[in-house]
Amino acid sequence: MARLRHFAVCVTDLEKSATFYENVFGLKRIEREDLEIGSAIYMSDGVINLALLNFSGTKGNDLKNPVGHTGANHFGFQVDDIAETQAKIEAMGGKFFFDLGDSRKGNFERKFKDPDGVVFDISENGWVGTDGYKKSHA
Repeated sequence: MARLRHFAVCVTDLEKSATFYENVFGLKRIEREDLEIGSAIYMSDGVINLALLNFSGTKGNDLKNPVGHTGANHFGFQVDDIAETQAKIEAMGGKFFFDLGDSRKGNFERKFKDPDGVVFDISENGWVGTDGYKKSHA
């Protein structure tokens, strides 16, 4: 069974938002990542990974104007078998979007769009800070 383990929201100020979620809800900062497509701070309650995102351009996301965009962006499920799950997704009308990260390491996501165009991702290794996270499969 798939496990919902990841939510991603776009914010305008990563540090301000991370401090907010730390102080209000007691979430822990797990990791910061700076990529060509933008930056993220990963927060966790020990079960769910909350990715605070700040995109630097249109590459790697589905936003027409990502700079300054705020709000829900996507969610992710940890699955037992990516290939099997991908086959089910595509059989039900979902479409592959892109891969993010290295499939041999944790935080790898295979992104899709559901039949309505909603972006979601799947991962076998999970996300940092989650209860099912597996760091490496090298």
